[in-house]
Amino acid sequence: MEADAFPDLDTLSDEELKQLIDRYQAEEREVSFRRRMLHGYIDLLRTALVARLKESGGKSVLEEVDVERLSEILASKAPPPDRE
Repeated sequence: MEADAFPDLDTLSDEELKQLIDRYQAEEREVSFRRRMLHGYIDLLRTALVARLKESGGKSVLEEVDVERLSEILASKAPPPDRE
């Protein structure tokens, strides 16, 4: 998201200032709502993960990941695994 250039306040009328205030307050409400929704999603996902870990006795699918190999691939030190 790109920020608008901040206007020269001395050139704006009182009505234009009020409109800008209203605009940015509305935008802030939208962003705040989206942030709350994302936090809710994150909480639900974490709850699901914790439930799965409890169910599996604490074993995670991440335990099966070859971290060293993945690090090499991500650092471009090794070719990606052959998919075939």
